[in-house]
Amino acid sequence: MRELAPEARIRKMTLADLPAVMAIEHQAFSNPWSTEMVRKELTQDWSTVLLCEESSPAGWQIRAFAIFWLVADEVHILNVATDGAVRRRGFGRKVMDAVLATGKTQKCGLATLEVRRSNLAAQSLYTSLGFRPVGMRPSYYQDNREDAVIMILDL
Repeated sequence: MRELAPEARIRKMTLADLPAVMAIEHQAFSNPWSTEMVRKELTQDWSTVLLCEESSPAGWQIRAFAIFWLVADEVHILNVATDGAVRRRGFGRKVMDAVLATGKTQKCGLATLEVRRSNLAAQSLYTSLGFRPVGMRPSYYQDNREDAVIMILDL
């Protein structure tokens, strides 16, 4: 992994960030969320969208984001994406660390997510954070009927 830029920060997404987030979403996924789906997450009390930004000569640039819900005592991670131009520099890990820290602050005992069976890079990241596979959701992804691996982490 290359060195993470020393000037990186985490913050909550605002509506003004929608175009940049959607550019990453469309680049990262074969079946991306719609703009309206992401916009709706910004209006739900239980939903949070965190951004990881890097300082650059052009200003702060969004490099990764995570969408998650806080429900009862659980963090449910719905979507994590990193700008393809900066993958393997730690931005995905940094935003996931912030998600998990938020869950701990809110007294959550468990974090859950689903990941494509074929997405070994994401599974490797989640495993390195302490997640473990606990099951499978057959034909979970609508675009190609791929199975999802269910992963959990005790917080």
